[in-house]
Amino acid sequence: MKNINDFWPQHSDWTVKLESHFNSQSFAALAIYLASEFEVETIFPAPQNIFRSFKLTSFADTKVVILGQDPYHGPGQAHGLSFSVEAGIKPPPSLRNLFKELSSDLDCRPPESGDLSAWAQQGVLLLNNVLTVRSGAAHSHKNQGWEDFTDAVIGELNQHAQPLVFILWGKPAQKKAAAIDDRHCKIVSPHPSPLSAYRGFFGSRPFSAANAALEKFGRAPIQWV
Repeated sequence: MKNINDFWPQHSDWTVKLESHFNSQSFAALAIYLASEFEVETIFPAPQNIFRSFKLTSFADTKVVILGQDPYHGPGQAHGLSFSVEAGIKPPPSLRNLFKELSSDLDCRPPESGDLSAWAQQGVLLLNNVLTVRSGAAHSHKNQGWEDFTDAVIGELNQHAQPLVFILWGKPAQKKAAAIDDRHCKIVSPHPSPLSAYRGFFGSRPFSAANAALEKFGRAPIQWV
């Protein structure tokens, strides 16, 4: 694999925001670690998709942040947007639960496709706490430097000129809440995975809550379906 920096989107307004982190020892160590991992392991997503969320959602256009844990670790699933899969790929259990809550929350039919790119294009940053994973091994890339990177992302978003909506699903995501000022809206619940969805994710109504907050902020709501 090339250096991870080679896959960062060109001409992105995120670049200036994250420049100091890209020059940090933490990110340099992460780049070395990932290069070695891609040499000997099957890693998801593909290198060109690791930063896809930043390609589709600019810093300036971000309105909502959905923060999960780490990418799907099954073949053909992760493509760089948290919870999303390419069109034609069977939605994994977490995404099926997400769609079940969406349908209940908004009284609508669940989307037919698991590709959430349309959300990203409306200003929903689909981010994970950790952006890569070994095949078949959930959380295998935790504590290797990604958390420092996503801490930097959240720190910059906290300084956004506009108030944002942060949807934090699962304990790793919830740890970021302390770094988010109260001028923003924070929607916190368990992760939609089968292990935790029944512990408070179902019935949390995050999609209507996010749109209510955006309207309060004077911003257009997200078309979730």
